[in-house]
Amino acid sequence: TKRTETEVRESSSILEESGEEKDIMKIALTFDDGPSKYTSRLSEGLKKKGVSATFFLLGANVEKYPEEGKKLAEDGHLLGNHSYSHVQLNNIPLKKAYQEIIKTNNLIYETTGEYPQYVRPPFGEWSSQLEKQVEMFPVFWNLDSLDWKVKNTEKIVKTVTDQTKEGSIILMHDGYETSVEAA
Repeated sequence: TKRTETEVRESSSILEESGEEKDIMKIALTFDDGPSKYTSRLSEGLKKKGVSATFFLLGANVEKYPEEGKKLAEDGHLLGNHSYSHVQLNNIPLKKAYQEIIKTNNLIYETTGEYPQYVRPPFGEWSSQLEKQVEMFPVFWNLDSLDWKVKNTEKIVKTVTDQTKEGSIILMHDGYETSVEAA
């Protein structure tokens, strides 16, 4: 059913305690490369704020930090696949790329009881051949926080708040304390 502009506007606003409407921007907050030693802390912080995020997990890190991966699922976050070893999937043989994804899917399932439906290819590099082999949705981003590079909480916050707009898919990483603080 097609909704009117007013219905859309009303469904994306909330009433503040003062009774005034406040528009809510629809964005996606995503974290790559986890889980890590900071993941549980990040998940708790997001949960306290009522925020759900998407975590694209590395298979090697799921093996290293299984409890953190399990906590993400328990806290209601969406889990996706980020390959097993963070390789550029379109630069390795198709069979090896497929194995990177399947091995990680299986590890995520063993840890959380759910198979991921989404994959974020490392470096944003994806091949149409791999897409035909893997029945998952590739997910990219349109706002890179550069948290892995700057490792400065205030700069990360500024980058994200200055550039975020309706529909932003924000790329962050949960392996850095500064990223967790910024989130």
